[in-house]
Amino acid sequence: MQRRIAAGPMEQEKPSLPIALVVEDDDHIAHLLKFMLERAGYRVELARDGRVAHDYIQSQPAPTVVLLDLMLPFFDGLQLVTLVRSQPSWQSVPVIMLTAKAQESDIVRALDAGANDYIVKPFQPDELLARLRRFVRPRP
Repeated sequence: MQRRIAAGPMEQEKPSLPIALVVEDDDHIAHLLKFMLERAGYRVELARDGRVAHDYIQSQPAPTVVLLDLMLPFFDGLQLVTLVRSQPSWQSVPVIMLTAKAQESDIVRALDAGANDYIVKPFQPDELLARLRRFVRPRP
C-alpha cells in the first residue's frame, strides 16, 4: 500500500477562477462571449434562455459576475435581474446587461431593476472586458 505524502508548495491547488454566468440565447454571441471570457481568465457558465438562468439563480452558488441579455425566452432580463437581487447570496453580484435594446427607457428600467451596467449590442470586445474589470479582477 502506498502512502500519500502531503502536497508541497508546488503542488497546491491554483486559486479558483472567477465565474461568469452568461445568459444569452444567440448561439454566436454566446460562443464569442465564452471564448473572450475564458481567455480573460473566467470560468463561464452558459444559460441559453431565461428558464435555465432562472433555475441556475435559484439553485447554484452566486457567480462572480452575470452578463445578461434583456430579450430572452421564458423569463426576460428584467425579471432575472429582479430575481438576482432577491437572492441573499446573489445581491452583491455585478450584473451587466448586454442587449440590442438601446432606448433610454430600456436602459433606465434595467438599471432601476438592479443592473450595474448596460452595454448595447453590437459591443466592442475590449470595451466589454474593460467594463468587467471595473467589477472583477480575474487572476492570471
